[in-house]
Amino acid sequence: MRRPLRLLLATGLLLPALVACGDDGGSSGDDGAETALQGFEAVSVSGEPGSEPTIEWEGEMVAEELEVQVVSEGDGPEIASGDFVIAEIVLGNGFTQETVYSTYDEGRTPEVVQASDQLTPALVAALEGQTVGSRVAVVAPPEEAFGEQGNPALGIGNADSVLFVVDLVSPVLDGPRGEERDAPAGAPEVVEQDGAVTGLDFAAGARPTGELEVTTLVEGDGPAVEGPEAFVAVDYLGQVFGGDEPFDESYSSGQPVGFSLGGVVEGWTRGLDGVTVGSRVLLEIPSELGYGEQGQPSAGIEGGDTLVFVIDVLGTA
Repeated sequence: MRRPLRLLLATGLLLPALVACGDDGGSSGDDGAETALQGFEAVSVSGEPGSEPTIEWEGEMVAEELEVQVVSEGDGPEIASGDFVIAEIVLGNGFTQETVYSTYDEGRTPEVVQASDQLTPALVAALEGQTVGSRVAVVAPPEEAFGEQGNPALGIGNADSVLFVVDLVSPVLDGPRGEERDAPAGAPEVVEQDGAVTGLDFAAGARPTGELEVTTLVEGDGPAVEGPEAFVAVDYLGQVFGGDEPFDESYSSGQPVGFSLGGVVEGWTRGLDGVTVGSRVLLEIPSELGYGEQGQPSAGIEGGDTLVFVIDVLGTA
């Protein structure tokens, strides 16, 4: 049974490594190497966003400061500090001249990233002030890439310069945006506190229908989520029908969740297909489209339980 989101789905494979780093770790590079070339003298990046970039190395790369190159400029909104964006990310090790990470690889998905000082300076440089739709390349010295510890998991030593290639695929909204709709009689009420969703109230009394029910509370005017291959960025909260407390939610984190629509429970895959960005929807998911008869007891979900989610669709790619 496919599982939903923060509770049960590993997301953000790269992002933990992109948070500002401390010290420790070894070195694989040698900034004094006679054959090394400075920054973009050592490497060229080409290709359009939406496909893996072509990276050509001329030799070992060293860098003394951040260098930013807009390979292809998009015509979307400019990314300001604090904004979220769906991005494809490719990393190259300037010492080994190898691609060490790519969200374009099979089995990986884009990342939902925020232009924030919590990220490594190299990635912030690829985001802030750039326009959505762009492909941006950044050459980073070690201290501006992964800090004094490097990134051993990716084979990047603490003296290795790093190439970042970032495709700014789609903006991510900071909340639902569109035309509000009246909920039908008996629908669960969305409970909010200080502007954030905190739970669902089932006092209105309607019982589960046994069918997948999609109720639009806000109809967004953005692009539609298109099928199981779509990547979406959402905020969400899930609660067992009639339950008192959520079993999972993202609102309190301040970080939208990104995932492939084909990698979650079938109720999500079906229910979000065709929903437009900016929308807030309620999904009532019968057990056969959720956790089935085995449930998920560790989360308080018993076999046969109907699940109800409130979901803000904030971006898609």
